[in-house]
Amino acid sequence: RKELNRFLSASLTMEDQNGSNKKQKMTEAKPMTRALIFGGKTGWIGGLLADILKENKDGKGVEVFLADSRIEDRGAVEKELDTVKPSHVLMSAGITGRPNIDWCEDNKAATVRVNVIGTLNVADTCNERGIHCTIYATGCIFKYDDAHPLGSGKGFVEEDKPNFDESWYSETKGYMEQMLKCYPNCLTLRVRMPISDDLFHRNFVTKIAKYDRIVNIPNSMTVLTEMLPASLGMANKGLTGVYNFTNPGVISHNQVMDLYTKYIDPTYTYKNFTVEEQAKVIKAGRSNNELDTTKLMADMPEGIVINDILTACDLCFQRMKVNLEKIGWLPDNMPAEFKRN
Repeated sequence: RKELNRFLSASLTMEDQNGSNKKQKMTEAKPMTRALIFGGKTGWIGGLLADILKENKDGKGVEVFLADSRIEDRGAVEKELDTVKPSHVLMSAGITGRPNIDWCEDNKAATVRVNVIGTLNVADTCNERGIHCTIYATGCIFKYDDAHPLGSGKGFVEEDKPNFDESWYSETKGYMEQMLKCYPNCLTLRVRMPISDDLFHRNFVTKIAKYDRIVNIPNSMTVLTEMLPASLGMANKGLTGVYNFTNPGVISHNQVMDLYTKYIDPTYTYKNFTVEEQAKVIKAGRSNNELDTTKLMADMPEGIVINDILTACDLCFQRMKVNLEKIGWLPDNMPAEFKRN
């Protein structure tokens, strides 16, 4: 890991072939007219962004392009940027591992290749062309500490440096965020434990609903139905820099699953176990934290409503119930993987 740290630090000052650092000042905000989405073809968040724009909810007059290039292939990324000529790039591609981030512990080089080198490729090539780039990153780079105790209501702010490196995924994401700060064209959004109004396998609700036991720790979380349209508004406004991208406040695992029981399956039950007990059945540690959303809410474009996390989750489960009824899962046809004996 020390070798990786030196490599990443060196990349911040890497010179081009002429011996001078490339650094282009971002021009003033431009309206979103052509959006190129990395991760839009196969990725969860990228696909949701494409749907929002195509449905014209927040993308009137926006042409949507789903990237074909692999982000670790810089040449292919450059070619696609020059072909599409987007006004904005939405970068949600990356590796989180399947079924979870434990995969990254056994595939460290592949994780770096995509999450570090690939993300840098997109940020750097966009910067060279003066293209605004929104990067859907992670807030799972912090853990509660003495300065931000559990239950204190004091969240980590955008200027705080990562303090969580107990998983390879989070450690590399922490390095990545520090490097992205040198790009004036990048809007870096710290997404956490994303929740959607379906049971897609990446959904935080889907993940913990399949577990027999869960920890019960208050966390900042991101309800995508509210937050993704907000991200498009932020990009259109030309905002750059790092933002804690979660609904205000915290919600615990138990509170989430109690809403699941209330709206989705009243027969569902769960059991708790401690963080110490959890550590015995996972390879990598899990981040638990609260992020301060003061900056996010102050800079939010006019007309965008972001609810506190408790309200947002309740509304999300209400929509989930309707969606599951439409596809026939409710009231009594839930897949076996979600049922308890």
